Amino acid sequence: MSQPDFLVHDKADNVGVIVVETVEAGKQLSGLIMETGEKVEVKALDAIPLGHKIALTEMSENDTVLKYSSDIGRMTADAKTGNHVHVHNCKTKRW
Repeated sequence: MSQPDFLVHDKADNVGVIVVETVEAGKQLSGLIMETGEKVEVKALDAIPLGHKIALTEMSENDTVLKYSSDIGRMTADAKTGNHVHVHNCKTKRW
């Protein structure tokens, strides 16, 4: 595998972090689960900027978002596998 397009920190995570400059909607992306070295593929449904998250599974409103196998927030809207996950559809549970 060449350089991954996104990284997944833990096998339990339901989002990956984009690590390339340009992800356009419709692009087939390759990812790496850092915990296990496994490769994953996901088709991007949205343009996603560097450092933002991509949904690795279908998520519904109020589902918990996992990164580093830790709860980092909840979905405020539904997302399909491959959708952009950021402040427009995800927020912390603190507020």
